Amino acid sequence: MTRRFHYGQLMHKALRGLMAEVLSDVAKHGLPGNHHFFITFDTRHPGVDIPDYLKQRYPKDMTIVLQDWFDGLSVTRDRFAVTLNFGNMPEQLVVPFDAIRTFVDPSVEFGLRFDATEDDDDEDEDDTDDPLAALARSDDPGPEGDDTPPRGSGDVVSLDRFRKH
Repeated sequence: MTRRFHYGQLMHKALRGLMAEVLSDVAKHGLPGNHHFFITFDTRHPGVDIPDYLKQRYPKDMTIVLQDWFDGLSVTRDRFAVTLNFGNMPEQLVVPFDAIRTFVDPSVEFGLRFDATEDDDDEDEDDTDDPLAALARSDDPGPEGDDTPPRGSGDVVSLDRFRKH
């Protein structure tokens, strides 16, 4: 077997480090200006820790919004934890960076999309719940803790074009 670089994996690792750096800054200093984030993650991923009723409500993916109200944001090398409000009930969520599918900051038209796991390749996916697809459709963001996709317009960085087929 010949040795080779796996550029797609290296890019994913670097971009997850970028998310960790941004979230660490927000944990220390708060959100600057109009910045806010829509983060979609796989609720089935190992290490995701969310209340059972949210797992039942969002059996595959969940989109959270870090904007007006969130509390207790903490970031480690491989995950973040945050408390969000769900129907006037604060709940802590723990999300490994490897579980994140999209990270969008519509205030500056920035978005990242990470490839779905191979287990999801055989599923039919509809982009109506895709925050990056929704980002190009409208300009009205959803509330914190909701699964409403972000809206606005902007450029999206897709790593698929760099993968060797």
